[in-house]
Amino acid sequence: MAANLIRLDPFEDLARIQREVNRLFEDSSRNPRTTEPVSARTWAPPVDVYEDHDEIVVSAELPGVKQDDIDIEITGETLTVRGERKFEDQKRKENYVRVERSYGAFQRSFTIGVPIDADKVEASFHDGVLSVKLPKSAATKPKKVTVSAS
Repeated sequence: MAANLIRLDPFEDLARIQREVNRLFEDSSRNPRTTEPVSARTWAPPVDVYEDHDEIVVSAELPGVKQDDIDIEITGETLTVRGERKFEDQKRKENYVRVERSYGAFQRSFTIGVPIDADKVEASFHDGVLSVKLPKSAATKPKKVTVSAS
């Protein structure tokens, strides 16, 4: 008589429990009218940061955000951009079947890593893109030293 061997996987029970917990959270985050997941995540606008010899530039995509709803703050070597994209159609909010765009307050902070000249920082907002130019301090720029004959 051939014996049937059953391979035991000690992690299978943990994986099954994890799948069940994930299923419970997925089910609880669905809109009962559409069975589509309801977005509960915090909105964080995408940002590009680039650096050249003279400055660091931070560009953030902020479509639908009004210029008056943007706040920029520099503390030491940290740049913080705050703002809010508001849901404009509050009267008919309950009539929406699907809302995929994120709304609400956001905050992004970046450590610059080099001293900047805070008095010369410039920010512009055009076509939903915020651009913050952070000029590097003169102390960070290389200085040419002339060698003299002795």
